[in-house]
Amino acid sequence: MIELEKICVDFGGLRAVDHASFKIDAGLITGLIGPNGAGKTTVFNVIAGAVKPSSGRVLLNGRDITKLKPYQRAQAGMARTFQIPHEFTRLSVLENLMASASAPEGENVLNVVFRRGRYSAEEREIYDTARETVRLLELDHVIDEKAGNLSGGQKKLVELGRALMRKPEIILLDEIGAGINRTLLAKLADKILMLNKERGLTFCLIEHDLDYVSKLCDHVLVMAQGSLLTQGSVETVRRDERVIEAYFGGGKYEAHS
Repeated sequence: MIELEKICVDFGGLRAVDHASFKIDAGLITGLIGPNGAGKTTVFNVIAGAVKPSSGRVLLNGRDITKLKPYQRAQAGMARTFQIPHEFTRLSVLENLMASASAPEGENVLNVVFRRGRYSAEEREIYDTARETVRLLELDHVIDEKAGNLSGGQKKLVELGRALMRKPEIILLDEIGAGINRTLLAKLADKILMLNKERGLTFCLIEHDLDYVSKLCDHVLVMAQGSLLTQGSVETVRRDERVIEAYFGGGKYEAHS
């Protein structure tokens, strides 16, 4: 679904991503792991369109999207969450989800003024979808609570719900488990697995907890020093001496693309 071809990203004199090339297959949950400073979040930002690569290409379902803006990539079927949730703090959980939906009828002011029937029907559909998503994520008990008052784990669930409201084909999860308790972490994992198996949603996630990666991921990509170090199943990469060295020994092994 996603293909990176020789992506380089330079920040001044620093090369954060160095000729990174890999694929994210449709229908799978792919983990993107590596030590701090490996370039994982920068790669995510390149895929989502927040960072422009110095060179290389990004493909989505075979289409070159390198020059597309983030909202255009969202329209093409891509969604993402952030390590630090970006909720609308003064809106309720339900309103957060509704605000994140694609609403082509409501985004046209002429429809709002002159085609009230079409606009109202779309609004009702968004409302129903948002309530269904709240139930799916087991947030019913805080549906009317302002999102800014939620716990860190609940905010992560709202972040996932907001992504789902776009009806994407692929969701990029940036450290979805960071800073939340084990109970909510397990719930998040269950929801991600369910969405993948029952709805066929493709996921790619950045995560440092290898046990969590092992529970979720079909395939793992390992980055080090801005490039792809290796890839394979969780057990395969955990036994790889280069991965062990990159995580725990200072990263003397050279990455390859």
